[in-house]
Amino acid sequence: MVMAMASGVVCMAQMFPANPAATGKVVHAQGQVQVLKDEVPWALNVGDTVNPKQEILTGTDGYAKIQVPDGSVFEIFPNSRATFRSNQGNLRELIDLWVGRIKVHIEKLNGKPNPNRIQTPSAVISVRGTTFDVTVDEQEMTLVLVEEGQVAVQHALMPFSDAKILNGGDYLRVYKNQPLAQKQFDKGNVLQKMMRVMADVWLNTPRTGGAGAGAASPLPVPGPTTGAPGVGLPGDTGAPAPPPSAPPPPPPPGF
Repeated sequence: MVMAMASGVVCMAQMFPANPAATGKVVHAQGQVQVLKDEVPWALNVGDTVNPKQEILTGTDGYAKIQVPDGSVFEIFPNSRATFRSNQGNLRELIDLWVGRIKVHIEKLNGKPNPNRIQTPSAVISVRGTTFDVTVDEQEMTLVLVEEGQVAVQHALMPFSDAKILNGGDYLRVYKNQPLAQKQFDKGNVLQKMMRVMADVWLNTPRTGGAGAGAASPLPVPGPTTGAPGVGLPGDTGAPAPPPSAPPPPPPPGF
């Protein structure tokens, strides 16, 4: 009788997470999108749950949109690796991006600020309700681009330096070994438009295959294409400008 009751408790714990408010739900997924469960990669599909401390990985064709209970969402793009709620005891710490690109929309709560934090190897980004992009390359340089609202960016390795406040249309590059420089303004929203075009073209390009329905599949193989693409704008801290990236492919017929 005691064993049966204990078994029932275990089953209930598996069915109902200890803190459902800390989980995320996959609302869109395509291509190779995986989550590590006990160090084993499993495919993520629409309707699946992402739990705190789980690592999300995308392959060269992987994309997912994940929603949290307060209505906020984040999108994760190809060749990315991130950890969801690495500090499960703090719901304000949303995601750690290690390499690749995410787009985050923080929903305000009844019109009031909704503090959240995103961390990369070189930057800590604090938001209160906004939409913005974060890109991390293989050298752990972080690019933060604000579409609307306001974010505060602080150096992750130089925590005593002053934070920079970015508003809609502002962007900032953060390098591991250099203090924060002045923010830059995306004149004409060129960078925002370029990122939208690249994402839209990729999402509307027909492709075959993709992650299986809940089955384990191999991790993406690291290589020269792993990491975030260059964005073709000069650096903010005096570093040499990266070479211009190739133009995005033309949209498929009917796009």
